[in-house]
Amino acid sequence: MKVAVGADHAGFHLKQSVIDVLVELGHTALDCGTYSDKPIDFPDITESTCARVLDNSADRAILVCGTGAGAIMAANKIPGIRCALANEPYSAHQAVEHDDANVIALGAWLVPPAFIETIVSEFLSATFDDDEDTRRRVEKLNALDLLEAKPASGR
Repeated sequence: MKVAVGADHAGFHLKQSVIDVLVELGHTALDCGTYSDKPIDFPDITESTCARVLDNSADRAILVCGTGAGAIMAANKIPGIRCALANEPYSAHQAVEHDDANVIALGAWLVPPAFIETIVSEFLSATFDDDEDTRRRVEKLNALDLLEAKPASGR
């Protein structure tokens, strides 16, 4: 499987561990940056990493930032991306199985380093459940991509 991996400066050091695990598991890692711990805005890295999933040059993506929260927020604003926080293995698997996640985010300050291999393995080995209930829910998630922003009223 081809997996795009991107990190902001807070996730830079953990990114290489993720790439190493991907290679050890026999996958292809596409390094989407950043390439140093120099400050960079996580929405930029998130966009460039998720673009690889959208253009089909990657099957899935893994984002790494300080807590994972910023990356999730940015990723889930991109139509066609379904990103989940996966600082432990169960969420990594469950997000794919029940929510058809194509991206996970890791919090470099939060995820135990000993969990990286299991998290990555669970994320990549999981398959979408594809039963009536999960299909219906994912269709509803996809429909949210089509909502138009409404202007805030009179503040």
